[in-house]
Amino acid sequence: MNVRTPGPAAEPAARGVAAGERAVRELAEVAGRHAERADASGEPAHEAVSGIVAAGFARHFVPERHGGAAGGFAALLGAVADVGERCASVAWCASLAAGSARLGAYLPERGQADLWGGGPDVLVAAGLIPSGRAVRQRDGWRLTGEWAYTSGADFSDWVLLCAPTGPGDGDGVGGNAARFFAVPRAGYTVRRTWRALGMRATASDTVAVTDGFVPEHRSVPRERIYQGAAAHPAAHPAAHPAARCHAVPLRLVSGLLFAAPALGAATAAVHAWRERLRAEAAAGESARLVLARSATEVETARLLLTRAAETADRAPLGGPQDAAADEARNARDCAYAVELLREATDRLFRAAGTRVQAAGNPLQRAWRDVSCVAGHVALRFEPAALQYAAHLLTSSPEDRFERESSQAAAGLQARV
Repeated sequence: MNVRTPGPAAEPAARGVAAGERAVRELAEVAGRHAERADASGEPAHEAVSGIVAAGFARHFVPERHGGAAGGFAALLGAVADVGERCASVAWCASLAAGSARLGAYLPERGQADLWGGGPDVLVAAGLIPSGRAVRQRDGWRLTGEWAYTSGADFSDWVLLCAPTGPGDGDGVGGNAARFFAVPRAGYTVRRTWRALGMRATASDTVAVTDGFVPEHRSVPRERIYQGAAAHPAAHPAAHPAARCHAVPLRLVSGLLFAAPALGAATAAVHAWRERLRAEAAAGESARLVLARSATEVETARLLLTRAAETADRAPLGGPQDAAADEARNARDCAYAVELLREATDRLFRAAGTRVQAAGNPLQRAWRDVSCVAGHVALRFEPAALQYAAHLLTSSPEDRFERESSQAAAGLQARV
């Protein structure tokens, strides 16, 4: 087991993460220094795990009343991409540490107190795909099952696991009978099952629970998370309104968490190719075109992901129709952005020749990592595109498409 040890960084960032902050830069440096070894061993370095906490990723989305930052998605995107330039696996662990902890804000207040009673810097891993079984008891649930691909499981303090429940157990929130269950480290085991082409050091292993008891207050219907219906303290709900990051639907933001590490890895690949051409006395036209096209694709992907993050942070939370439209566009943008990142790194890798295929070469690692991320079910372009097309076909162009185009232009102008 990868035991967490104190890292070199100072106290965790009270405001969560932000691109360029010292602790994030320190984490990126540590991750880069250990990247080759982590890729070979299949787990991040102890110092990198400690650095994830020290840089504020674990507390980034934790409610402020529990000592967290209740931070934004644009800040997380920038910080994760910065780390991803040095090691995409550590960036993935950092991104999902933040995203998994965000799910804890939907637990009842007593469950949140269990999770963060000792402070906000708790490493949470999540099993998002329903698995196993949960049987209701008088004061809780009996949970049994295995959850594969649970990133960061080996060094997690808690897990949030999704399991199907029996008919009528949806608690009246939506029609999906499934719930998330919060389980502390003593309640689960981890089996090393992650052996992949890329993203090798993400510890995306299998979590197992055998007849574990989960109190009622440590569970929440999955539909609440899908809808962005965060819990409030029962005694004073008006005094503790949901932060913006807890009021957005899951599908509006899930693609961002997975895409951000690939943005960093592809950016690093472009930088590596540029430095190679600078070192060559006479770089040919074809090599320069490879650089220009791949850089353009990465920059375009960054713009799309930035807009998706800004939508999550600032777009009005309107009615169901507007929410569905924003979800469809964000899912499309994230999937297409990763498609561009994959094409960019693939072009660079193919053009570089056999010398970059050696073990330990950063360009081939970036190619493997981005290819692996692009295969994630949440980032496949075809289903996202079909859902977005359905949205366009069921709404008038004047009402949505033209407005989205003008919003995109306004956002680009503001950034320029």
